Amino acid sequence: MTTRRNFIKNTVLSSTAIAVGSSVMGMPASSYRRIIGSNERLNVAVAGLGRRLGAYYEPISRKSSNVNLMYLCDVMESQRARAMKNFAERIDYKPKLENDIRKVIDDKDVDVLVNATPDHWHTPGSIMAMKAGQHVYVEKPCSHNMNENELLVAASKKYNKVVQMGNQQRSAPHTIQIINEIHNGIIGTPFKAVAFYNNQRGEVPVQKKAAVPEGLDWKLWQGPAVHREYTDNTWDYNWHWYGWNYGTAEAGNNATHELDIARWALQVDFPQYAEVEAEKRHFLNDGWEMYDTMEATFKFADKKIIQWDGKSRNGYSTYGGGRGTVIYGSEGTVFVNRGKYMLMDRAGKLIKEVTADSQEAGTALGGGGDISTDHMVNFFDAIRGKGTLNAPIADASISMAMVHYANVAYRTGKGFRIDDNNGKMLDPEAMKLWGREYEKGWEPTI
Repeated sequence: MTTRRNFIKNTVLSSTAIAVGSSVMGMPASSYRRIIGSNERLNVAVAGLGRRLGAYYEPISRKSSNVNLMYLCDVMESQRARAMKNFAERIDYKPKLENDIRKVIDDKDVDVLVNATPDHWHTPGSIMAMKAGQHVYVEKPCSHNMNENELLVAASKKYNKVVQMGNQQRSAPHTIQIINEIHNGIIGTPFKAVAFYNNQRGEVPVQKKAAVPEGLDWKLWQGPAVHREYTDNTWDYNWHWYGWNYGTAEAGNNATHELDIARWALQVDFPQYAEVEAEKRHFLNDGWEMYDTMEATFKFADKKIIQWDGKSRNGYSTYGGGRGTVIYGSEGTVFVNRGKYMLMDRAGKLIKEVTADSQEAGTALGGGGDISTDHMVNFFDAIRGKGTLNAPIADASISMAMVHYANVAYRTGKGFRIDDNNGKMLDPEAMKLWGREYEKGWEPTI
């Protein structure tokens, strides 16, 4: 008797077409490799049961999704227990609990990996899953550096897998509506977008050596990153700010979303130039090791420009919201965030305002809501050939590149030119940060 995985492989009907460039919002259903029937149940594993877990309850538990939650995987025992308890309130069966993502990936009955691990695990874990025959929903940032960015896209092509990044606003109906109207000329020719984020993050403890928390597999948590001794307050969230071994700073943590909307609105791909003004401005003696304030500028062909105004620890609402995107055109302006959009004419008069019927989280830790649910359901539908993927990885990775350019410009202390055909940084010092050092034996390959 054939295994379920072999059966799926033997029912292949067509090859995957990966959409590259902002002119294509997604891939048509007919372009996917039909690895599964339109009504076939998907076996899903979730790896990483931290703050994004709440975004998965609804799309996984709703009957119309027709998925079977096979695994809840995390390197922290308490998070596995919490996830099981919370899902038990929503489903009438018990998924398996697992510490090691590699064991989950090795299970040939798993069709889908939801990769919600820390940043340094996103690309390596996703490639491992694709090699094993699984489709991947990977949270932002989909990659830790530009080399991983390219590897992730190449792997999706090589293994013919559906890969969607968790840039969930791509699935927001009100955002899709106004972006389409921008593309159809509602504000004339769009020429500039300002993506913004402000938050009130507080003081971060200075790192000091400490015992590994009870129930945590610290070695496996580090995985592909260069291994070191444990320091307190690292594993749960502050790894974002404790150097470049694990995180991608606030640009990777949050600018990913709004830069993606800005690029989508302006219909641009790689920029030709990137520069930043960035520094740590708050709690100067605390443990935060990166910038907490950044203004990034990206210049594109046709004199288009995107800027990111990121204030991690200053809650001043510069643009009338904690996060969002302002798009300027020759005949008007659009403000759009997760909750609404506003259309203004050239004089600044409000022409139209649409409030979304959504409870999607903004700057609060964790999150989830209607948009996250729509985004994951869109991913499930695409696997079955029933829908168009809203954030195919080949396109999402271009938005991700802008994050990496911003971080590289900060780390090198200078701006640089970029080949807008292939994304390469035309600066020798910048190119030294194209990739990263890995723990021996953990280097991602396709």
